[in-house]
Amino acid sequence: MNDKETFIVHVWDDAKPELKGVGECALFRGLSAEDTPDFERLLSLCCENPAEEHPMSSARFGFESAMADLRNGGTGVHVDTPFTRGETSIPINGLIWMGDRDTMKRRIREKLELGFRCIKLKIGGIDFADELDLLKFIRREYSRDVIELRVDANGAFSAADAAYKLDCLGKLELHSIEQPVKPGQWELLARLCETSPVPVALDEELIGITADAEKERLLNAVKPAYIILKPSLCGGFAQADRWITLAQARGIGWWATSALESNIGLSAIAQWVSTYNPVMPQGLGTGALFTENYPSPLSLSGDNMSFNPEFKNV
Repeated sequence: MNDKETFIVHVWDDAKPELKGVGECALFRGLSAEDTPDFERLLSLCCENPAEEHPMSSARFGFESAMADLRNGGTGVHVDTPFTRGETSIPINGLIWMGDRDTMKRRIREKLELGFRCIKLKIGGIDFADELDLLKFIRREYSRDVIELRVDANGAFSAADAAYKLDCLGKLELHSIEQPVKPGQWELLARLCETSPVPVALDEELIGITADAEKERLLNAVKPAYIILKPSLCGGFAQADRWITLAQARGIGWWATSALESNIGLSAIAQWVSTYNPVMPQGLGTGALFTENYPSPLSLSGDNMSFNPEFKNV
């Protein structure tokens, strides 16, 4: 992927047109449930009624952000928390994207030198033996008490090899594995969640599920250790809040992850996360991937994300 398209919405009150709220309707081609050729037309229809609850996840995400911004004066600050006042920070994981063995090893060293205490590796893109070697390389130098290791398979394991690969990964004291197999295989996922030596987290599995009854059915059937919340993909912030409520009632943990949003969407996610006062590292490190982006109120010091309350919206 060399380019990432996104859609920015502005909302305002005709009585005070000088104030505007800004939000990002972050479509993720190939992953968003509403990825259709007529997305722009559908989004235009949503713009006619910005305060309504829209069927498209990315539209909900964008309009919820924009309305929160407008309610708070259109300054880019959506909520009043210690984080948005610049008093606290949010811990994040260091994300290592897929690449060849040497490239990934170099990226791992860079993250560790920057001070990251939680490393997340995308796996399933190169030879599994090489991926194991990379993880062993980290564990030889850093125990689980020093570096937390997460992996994300993005559904790369097959029904035939998933149990074997999870057993191999289990020897490396990993924190968790995200989405080991492709979505929609609830029976297989339930077996893996029950038997895996590595705690299993659901990610893409949540996309497109909007009804509470279906959310409950998934969580009850699969019983994951964690769920990963991408608000632009899982129904917006209100739906993500529902996922958290239902998960916590079942003893299931969670954390939030960005999904290649621009700095506008990333800021919205970070502010929403801050309302939960997170201690667990969040997956909010994708903003630095882009060579062209919007100005941001966010900054990183080591693995701590901070918010500049003096920042003004675009």
